[in-house]
Amino acid sequence: MFATRLTGQFGDGVFQAALAGSVLFNPDRQTEPVAIALGFAVLLLPYSLLGPFTGILLDRYPRRNVLLWANITRAGVLVGVAAVLWAGGRTGPFLVLALVAVAVNRFILGGLSAGLPHVARDRELVTANALSPTAGTVVLTLGVGAAVGLRSLVDGGDFGYAGILLLAAAAYLLSGVLAGGFSVLALGPDHNDPTASLETIGSVVRGMVAGIHHLSDRRTAAYALLTVGLGRIGFGVTTMALLLLYRNTLSGSGLFPGGETGLGQVVLATGFGAFLAALVTPGVVRRLSRRTWMTGLLVVTAVVWPIVVAVPETAAVVAVALVAGCASQGIKIIVDAGVQSEVDDVFRGRVFALYDMLFNVCVVSGLLIGAFGLPDSGRSWPVFVGLAIGHLALAGWVALWTRRYGWATVSVATPHDAAVLETDRTG
Repeated sequence: MFATRLTGQFGDGVFQAALAGSVLFNPDRQTEPVAIALGFAVLLLPYSLLGPFTGILLDRYPRRNVLLWANITRAGVLVGVAAVLWAGGRTGPFLVLALVAVAVNRFILGGLSAGLPHVARDRELVTANALSPTAGTVVLTLGVGAAVGLRSLVDGGDFGYAGILLLAAAAYLLSGVLAGGFSVLALGPDHNDPTASLETIGSVVRGMVAGIHHLSDRRTAAYALLTVGLGRIGFGVTTMALLLLYRNTLSGSGLFPGGETGLGQVVLATGFGAFLAALVTPGVVRRLSRRTWMTGLLVVTAVVWPIVVAVPETAAVVAVALVAGCASQGIKIIVDAGVQSEVDDVFRGRVFALYDMLFNVCVVSGLLIGAFGLPDSGRSWPVFVGLAIGHLALAGWVALWTRRYGWATVSVATPHDAAVLETDRTG
């Protein structure tokens, strides 16, 4: 499963870099901030409708088969995206095919999360969530770096980006082959849930209602998901700010350049921050508590983002991206493990589908806020001060709900030892 995730997310990095570059820095196309946000909405929000069906599928059919055929499908779709770009096609067909590729990717991410408890013991879930998704994020950033590197060697227009997309298609195909190495039922579900029928739309809706009801009975998991979702709004705002900064404002040179290469450095720094979070989070959680670590990371995020406005230099922005990436991934590691330990296996597919759906809605909301609230320069004190205040408020809210509802007992395994972290009321 680890290799399946890594190869697939390398392809994600290449695909996302090629997609972003073809829209933002492609001399053949010019795009305004609102159009960028709407493009993300077209790519992400339809999954808000697809998401419930994804969860039902993951809870009814072998997740190994879903991972196998979804990877093969998106490889074929990316060949189609490359063909449209190669031919200099219009933006409409290009976005439609990209939408299909992104939608298929949601099946894969949901399947990887729902299947993880089948390959990691309960006491290893925090460490598994520190290693597997975080390593995937790091490899995704390497994919971005590979795409940026290839971009410097090939034509910068539609033709060049089409060639880069073929590399992503190859990575997806390899990921599908690796997923096929599991036995059919190795990744679950453990039992065929009768509420997960796909025979009618009504049965799908009833199945999702059952999943939501289950989540409502797991108050800690529900609040954890809401915390991450609210944080994704800030992620959307800062993403738009960084896109505008590197396209219109920052013009560094030497080690920290501006433009597309500089934006690639920001992505790499964010990925390295996620890697650091994977290294330190299990140990910190064992020694402190999930409440302390989550609130601390939110406070750090509130402190560092205004630096982007105060010190508009490429080196400073890269440093902020590293710290923010570490904080964001550290929070996600804790939430992922908490949700997996709180939610029954038969509902995990639906809960993680809702998780991804919440991510998408909140990210697009943040992008739209950034598109309408930020100037073309990407610099705005009111916006970034608002982000800081919002993260501080979120930290206070996390401290309150974790104190009131607590966490389930969680075990943490490290390469050196294993210790049971009792956090029922201590966070």
